[in-house]
Amino acid sequence: MGDDNEWLKLPVDQKCEHKLWKARLSGYEDALKIFQKIKDEKSPEWSKFLGLIKKFVTDSNAVVQLKGLEAALVYVENAHVAGKTTGEVVSGVVSKVFNQPKAKAKELGIEICLMYIEIEKGEAVQEELLKGLDNKNPKIIVACIETLRKALSEFGSKIILLKPIIKVLPKLFESREKAVRDEAKLIAVEIYRWIRDALRPPLQNINSVQLKELEEEWVKLPTVAPKPSRFLRSQQELEAKLEQPQSAGGDAEGGGDDGDEVPQIDAYELLEAVEVLSKLPKDFYDKIEAKKWQERKEALEAVEVLVKNPKLEAGDYADLVKALKKVVGKDTNVMLVALAAKCLTGLAVGLRKKFGQYAGHVVPTILEKFKEKKPQVVQALQEAIDAIFLTTTLQNISEDVLAVMDNKNPTIKQQTSLFIARSFRHCTASTLPKSLLKPFCAALLKHINDSAPEVRDAAFEALGTALKVVGEKAVNPFLADVDKLKLDKIKECSEKVELIHGKKAGLAAEKKEFKPLPGRAAAASGAAGDKDTKDITAPKPGPLKKAPTAKVGGPPKKGKPAAPGGTGSTGTKNKKGLETKEIVEPELSIEVCEEKASAVLPPTCIQLLDSSNWKERLACMEEFQKAVELMERAEMPCQSLVRMLAKKPGWKETNFQVMQMKLHIVALIAQKGNFSKTSAQIVLDGLVDKIGDVKCGNNAKEAMTAIAEACMLPWTAEQVMSMAFSQKNPKNQSETLNWLSNAIKEFGFSGLNVKAFISNVKTALAATNPAVRTSAITLLGVMYLYVGPSLRMFFEDEKPALLSQIDAEFEKMQGQSPPAPTRGISKHTTSGIDEGEDGEEPDDGGNDVVDLLPRTEISDKITSELVSKIGDKNWKIRKEGLDEVAGIINEAKFIQPNIGELPTALKGRLNDSNKILVQQTLNILQQLAVAMGPNIKQHVKNLGIPVITVLGDSKNNVRAAALATVNAWAEQTGMKEWLEGEDLSEELKKENPFLRQELLGWLAEKLPTLRSTPTDLILCVPHLYSCLEDRNGDVRKKAQDALPFFMMHLGYEKMAKATGKLKPTSKDQVLALLEKAKANMPAKPAAPAKAVSKPMGGSAPTKFQPTSASVEESVSSTIETKPDPKKAKTQGASSKTKTTQGKKIPSKTNLKEDEDKSGPIFIVVPNGKEQRMKDEKGLKVLKWNFTTPRDEYIEQLKTQMSSCVAKWLQDEMFHSDFQHHNKALAVMVDHLESEKEGVIGCLDLILKWLTLRFFDTNTSVLMKALEYLKLLFTLLSEEEYHLTESEASSFIPYLIVKVGEPKDVIRRDVRAILNRMCLVYPASKMFLFIMEGTKSKNSKQRAECLEELGCLVESYGMNVCQPTPGKALKEIAIHIGDRDNAVRNAALNTIVTVYNVHGDQVFKLIGNLSEKDMSMLEERIKRSAKKPSTAPMKQVEEKPQRIQGINSNANMLRKGPAEDMSSKLNQARSMSGHPEAAQMVRREFQLDLDEIENDNGTVRCEMPELVQHKLDDIFEPVLIPEPKIRAVSPHFDDMHSNTASTINFIISQVASGDISTSIQALTQIDEVLRQEDKAEAMSGHIDQFLIATFMQLRLIYNTHMADEKLEKDEIIKLYSCIIGNMISLFQIESLAREASTGVLKDLMHGLITLMLDSRIEDLEEGQQVIRSVNLLVVKVLEKSDQTNILSALLVLLQDSLLATASSPKFSELVMKCLWRMVRLLPDTINSINLDRILLDIHIFMKVFPKEKLKQCKSEFPIRTLKTLLHTLCKLKGPKILDHLTMIDNKNESELEAHLCRMMKHSMDQTGNKSDKETEKGASRIDEKSSKAKVNDFLAEIFKKIGSKENTKEGLAELYEYKKKYSDADIEPFLKNSSQFFQSYVERGLRVIEMEREGKGRIPTSTGISPQMEVTCVPTPTSTVSSIGNTNGEEVGPSVYLERLKILRQRCGLDNTKQDDRPPLTSLLSKPAIPPVASSTDMLHSKLSQLRESREQHQHSALDSNQTHCAGTLTSSSTTNIDDLKKRLERIKSSRK
Repeated sequence: MGDDNEWLKLPVDQKCEHKLWKARLSGYEDALKIFQKIKDEKSPEWSKFLGLIKKFVTDSNAVVQLKGLEAALVYVENAHVAGKTTGEVVSGVVSKVFNQPKAKAKELGIEICLMYIEIEKGEAVQEELLKGLDNKNPKIIVACIETLRKALSEFGSKIILLKPIIKVLPKLFESREKAVRDEAKLIAVEIYRWIRDALRPPLQNINSVQLKELEEEWVKLPTVAPKPSRFLRSQQELEAKLEQPQSAGGDAEGGGDDGDEVPQIDAYELLEAVEVLSKLPKDFYDKIEAKKWQERKEALEAVEVLVKNPKLEAGDYADLVKALKKVVGKDTNVMLVALAAKCLTGLAVGLRKKFGQYAGHVVPTILEKFKEKKPQVVQALQEAIDAIFLTTTLQNISEDVLAVMDNKNPTIKQQTSLFIARSFRHCTASTLPKSLLKPFCAALLKHINDSAPEVRDAAFEALGTALKVVGEKAVNPFLADVDKLKLDKIKECSEKVELIHGKKAGLAAEKKEFKPLPGRAAAASGAAGDKDTKDITAPKPGPLKKAPTAKVGGPPKKGKPAAPGGTGSTGTKNKKGLETKEIVEPELSIEVCEEKASAVLPPTCIQLLDSSNWKERLACMEEFQKAVELMERAEMPCQSLVRMLAKKPGWKETNFQVMQMKLHIVALIAQKGNFSKTSAQIVLDGLVDKIGDVKCGNNAKEAMTAIAEACMLPWTAEQVMSMAFSQKNPKNQSETLNWLSNAIKEFGFSGLNVKAFISNVKTALAATNPAVRTSAITLLGVMYLYVGPSLRMFFEDEKPALLSQIDAEFEKMQGQSPPAPTRGISKHTTSGIDEGEDGEEPDDGGNDVVDLLPRTEISDKITSELVSKIGDKNWKIRKEGLDEVAGIINEAKFIQPNIGELPTALKGRLNDSNKILVQQTLNILQQLAVAMGPNIKQHVKNLGIPVITVLGDSKNNVRAAALATVNAWAEQTGMKEWLEGEDLSEELKKENPFLRQELLGWLAEKLPTLRSTPTDLILCVPHLYSCLEDRNGDVRKKAQDALPFFMMHLGYEKMAKATGKLKPTSKDQVLALLEKAKANMPAKPAAPAKAVSKPMGGSAPTKFQPTSASVEESVSSTIETKPDPKKAKTQGASSKTKTTQGKKIPSKTNLKEDEDKSGPIFIVVPNGKEQRMKDEKGLKVLKWNFTTPRDEYIEQLKTQMSSCVAKWLQDEMFHSDFQHHNKALAVMVDHLESEKEGVIGCLDLILKWLTLRFFDTNTSVLMKALEYLKLLFTLLSEEEYHLTESEASSFIPYLIVKVGEPKDVIRRDVRAILNRMCLVYPASKMFLFIMEGTKSKNSKQRAECLEELGCLVESYGMNVCQPTPGKALKEIAIHIGDRDNAVRNAALNTIVTVYNVHGDQVFKLIGNLSEKDMSMLEERIKRSAKKPSTAPMKQVEEKPQRIQGINSNANMLRKGPAEDMSSKLNQARSMSGHPEAAQMVRREFQLDLDEIENDNGTVRCEMPELVQHKLDDIFEPVLIPEPKIRAVSPHFDDMHSNTASTINFIISQVASGDISTSIQALTQIDEVLRQEDKAEAMSGHIDQFLIATFMQLRLIYNTHMADEKLEKDEIIKLYSCIIGNMISLFQIESLAREASTGVLKDLMHGLITLMLDSRIEDLEEGQQVIRSVNLLVVKVLEKSDQTNILSALLVLLQDSLLATASSPKFSELVMKCLWRMVRLLPDTINSINLDRILLDIHIFMKVFPKEKLKQCKSEFPIRTLKTLLHTLCKLKGPKILDHLTMIDNKNESELEAHLCRMMKHSMDQTGNKSDKETEKGASRIDEKSSKAKVNDFLAEIFKKIGSKENTKEGLAELYEYKKKYSDADIEPFLKNSSQFFQSYVERGLRVIEMEREGKGRIPTSTGISPQMEVTCVPTPTSTVSSIGNTNGEEVGPSVYLERLKILRQRCGLDNTKQDDRPPLTSLLSKPAIPPVASSTDMLHSKLSQLRESREQHQHSALDSNQTHCAGTLTSSSTTNIDDLKKRLERIKSSRK
């Protein structure tokens, strides 16, 4: 037994699940006690039982179950989490409780269900109960019905949705079980209690007995409206109120509720729609046209039966309506007319709003058919038109109704007026605006004077109804002229009218029942009229009383209740009212006037009026004025006074002073008296005559303005204009126009007659006088402010010149709003009226203006032929038809709304299979909107909605056209018409993603601009929710965007309630989005904004839209332009609170937030990152991999962040508003330095979050994110952090996507980040990611990725290519054939970069390419080789090429990541700083490199400390004798084993994009240069350093200077460092001379560009910088190798003259440098290699022949060249002609001819040089010259070779001589010399030969670099120490190599080893071919020579770089490898 009681020890929740029933019973009891004790509904205790409650209610043991139900009830009542259990618990109750025999169980079950409803879960409960009705067990069904009945009884029909219950009622009534039927009866009675007769139609088909029983029960029900007795939790306060004693307040409350309740259910809503179109008889359309009336009747009867269905399914009823309309209009059989009318009634009732689109077609026909006298026809027609009215708005059919009002037939007039009266009853003050009332009143006023009494009575009734609806204030202005008797009649009628809107019993059934009554009433009233009874009032009350009772039951028109706006638009209405009561006075005779005037004026005044003395007249006027000023308004006889003024001389007054006074008096009279139009007529002519007068013009204008104020501007303006244009004086005309322009601004535009103006303005525009034309154009500009763009249409046929002036004027006015009227208001409005009160006002003004435009009637042109053309089968004919329509509309400009059959024809074309026709139709509809103006409203339903359907077209351009059309229509109609009815929601329902996204986008744009919307907007909400879950991402996004605007109009509660019908999962999702939207919900546009825009007239609404729309934009823009991240927070907040949106942020929360924000933002979680990576690997969480981030990724990231990111920051990071993201980024930037550990700990999450930001569309966030990334990666590299694989893979691919952004600045940033990433992630791995990026569809991305690959290869060598160089290059090569030019270029440039690093092997790696691609590649390689290094701002990709040419040091440009770097540096060290060697040697050697790398894996990049290691001793056995000039061996060993790589590294940093890095590197180099003993270390690195420097200069010029964010002080600092460094460098002559030509050229280019940079001059210290540059340039010119600098300047000049972009200033400065060089020539001539200079000049002259030079704008270039040559000739004399050795075909050279001319000239002048000497100097020896001469000549040459100064010259001459006289014998001269001398000469000649051979093929301007010219002269006697170059010429390394060989030979040492140390040559030298002209051809020619003679090759001075480029290896390379291996071993052992 002990075991059985074990459960006693268990906790409660475990007891509840125990298998023993006793245990469960005890558990439930305990639980019940616990539940009753817990006071806090949010206590965590509740959650423990969350999963158990279902078990409580479904327990298998009946006793236990009862206890469980009790506990469950308490739980549901008290626990806040109970709602989560609704579905499962209620379904448990239904299936397991309702079938229990115990009544108690059932009661508890019902109670639980009701309790769930109370806690707001009604819909879920109802869903489960309705499912229960399908159960087979009748007990369960009965219990479910009972529960629903109780719920309805207690909670009311607002909470319990009746529609689904009513749907199943008929089925329940058919049940076999009596209990079910009885329960169904009970619930039917309960439902009837709430919705009354709305329940009848759905139950009309049940068993008649049951129906009868129900009727009996229903009758018994009390008529008092029921009230709920139980309330939801959220309504509990209301319950409390109701429980108070039922005071008046309570009643009101109940009444209010009741008021809301009744319209809640409309029987129509409860019905199922029936589809009838398909059920029409097949031959219906034939029968309806049949000749026999019986057949027609059959057809109509078939329709009548179908349309009796109370609710019809929407469809295309156009044809059916057309057929019925035809019967009504044309059928002769009146019985059929009545039948067709009944069918129309049925259609209108069944379709409701959906019938609206056909209303316009049918209404005129029905109204005209009222000519029939038969009562049954009249009645049928009345029913039809009343039913149709309810489907549309009065506005839409107003045109048709008004047109019929003028019909001659009195019955038609009577019935139309009665129809208007009935229609008015459905209106409210807001749905019957002034604009609509005005035309109706005007028409009805005609009818009250009609001869037929029935017409008069009907009109009285209609006017009375209007009076009742909108109030006297609104109607009185229109009734001003009605006599009292009639006015009383109208008022009497108005008192009898009972309005439908007053009673809220909108029941369709009653409507149907009582429908005939109004007809009868009307008929009766008609009959009364026929009898011609005199006592009109007697029969009247009858019908009048009947009609209202009849209509009480009609459903209310879905309109707003009378809004505040409905109180009447007082402002203008009063104005109009007074206007009609203007002062009218008869014209008086002159005698009467004199009499009246003499009564108020002094007698002298009247006598002197026509005095001949002007002074008397003036005095008289002064008295006149005084008298007028003192008069009272009432006693002033205005007409008499102005007649006196007009009396002779009147307006012909010649004295201007008198005239001015006269005009002033007229103004006074008009202002002070009751001035009538009669008085105005007397003076206006005179005023117009004087308006052009220079002296009196202003007074005349003043008087006119006063008259306009008295008599209203419209009348005055019309008079004045006609007077001005009936006379010829142009001055008067132009001034009148000017006055009018001003007057319109002062008075506003209302009431002006545009038509009259337009004709006058046209006259003025045609005037010959320009002043008149100008004034007319100005007036048009003012009118444009009010009328808007439609004004232009009237002037389209003017001459183009005039039209362009008009357009310019309109352009000026664009965007301006018309000024508020300042005059004409005071007298005519009551004070203190709030303009904003009248909601309709702005539209109204607009309508007025548009109404004034003359409209053409085009319906007669829309013939049936045209309509059939438009519908033809052949598209060409359809197109013709459309063209015709377009022509008709174009011609008419403005048209009347009646356009016949055109709408149906055009509608058919909107779904034409030919898209071109669809577009054409859309264009026509746009035209139509503009042409018809606001009247287009009536076509919205039948034409506008079909256009919306076109938004779903798959073609983009068609959708765009449709959108433009919809916008054009909406501009004319406003949005109300579109939003009314179900049409829009039907469109949204269609599951077409294009349609949905376009329509939602349109609504999101339009809704925020509306102040109110029709209630039908709610119909769109369910479809909006389905769009939120649409499969298409764009649709979802658009739906989310539109949500806040729907909410703005409907409110959150309604929207949330509408989610009830969604599935639970969807519901949660949608509710979350609603919460989000609630936060972003904008406020409705405020009324005052509209009031201000009143004067805008027609364009008011449209102009208003942008302002409200831009509210949100302004918020974003204020935040986007944040200057400072620290300020950002406050700025963001403040700018938000300014806007309407910001009201949601109370200031308290801000304070609270600030308090929270003090701690760290990133919390370091030990091993947090590792754990996250494990989870990802173990697939516990989603792998970060997507094309666009889905919600689950964002949620996952949120969860992961919650543990390690501050809560407030996380809220900012995941906020829906981008401004918060900006804030978060600003905070992260601030905390970056201070929280390094935290940042690194959360790095994976930060990077993931940033990838989400890459998918945002907001640029400001993206820019900020990239800014942060730059800082982040800089920090990571400083911290020596390495990205993990998972961090890289979840971030890099998304970053690479952004490299394809269209914005340049973003691409630049992304590239910068990719560069920085290489410092924390291996480049080789980066390569793979970037390679993936090249496969993108975005061509920009492909191009950028390819460029990035090129940069990687260039910076890190070929090893970076993954998986293998071959595969990578093949991938890259594919893009050479890309269709995008940028991608092709990028691919070619990348491969060229590889070629520069790797040589010809590239072709092998690429494999087969198509011929076209290969030729492009070869061409590009050739080009890159030839390109002279010009173009200061060439793209980045060229820089690497140049560097490669000069020194292909792979790690020079970019720092690699640490691991790559260490290997690179080791490589460099082991190679003694020779990257070329690394490229050249074979595989075996590279393997050892790897060993070194492993050996030294820990070495980091802190290179400078290596200087301490002295590695001299390694090479002691092979020490080389030390020459005096420079110690070769120590230099080699000491420097290059350690320092070289350090220097390489530092130099590479000089070109860094980061300013501080660059400055740091420059400082280090400066230290080295300033210390003489250390400066030597820089030798061999000069070119490299200079390249880095000019690259930095270029970077500053192109990038830094343009970067707004950079402090300019930084740039100045960097410039100072660079210039300081260079000055230090160029003071050390030995180093300065190492700079090669190409490098000097680029350097000079950079410096001159800097001197010309105007941006520098603007800076504070800019001038100082430019002065320093000047100084530096002088140093460079003086200290560099003179040959190199001269050559560089020549090439630079040539390029600058060639480059069109180059400024003339640039060339000028280059020439100035050349002049300075010319000045230095006398001192330097001996150290210059003239041959090379002359070759450069030759090339220059080839590019710029004399003729071309002369064409230059400036004469400087030609003068510079001449000066240079002249100076050279002067200094060298005839010998100069010996220096043309490098020029290929001298004879063709312009240079030689030029020199000869110069020489000849100088010979003529001096004549003291012997010919013989000249000949000798010029080596021109005739073949005939004597033997002696030859010997002398050779002796001279050998002498030169022997002397150390001229050895080079001697060798060159000897070579020339040998070439010319190949048979000459030089043996005798060599015999006498030593063996050494002989071999020296031989070798020298061979070198020259090779140089010359190569040189001949170099096309561009290049000199042979110095190392090729062997300059040492080893005379037999000299020692090594004496070998010097006295000319100060730079000594190339090849020279030392030669000397070394000689010395070794002498000492008997083996030459091979020393000879084959390749690094030696490349160490000190630059590559033999300067970058200015590396040519592959030349290399090949050299190669062939090399192959011919191996020995020759060994002695050649070519450096190893050439050999490498050519891809061949010398045969001695194997020995090299052994040698190198031995050295390597030594290095290793020494390190240990």
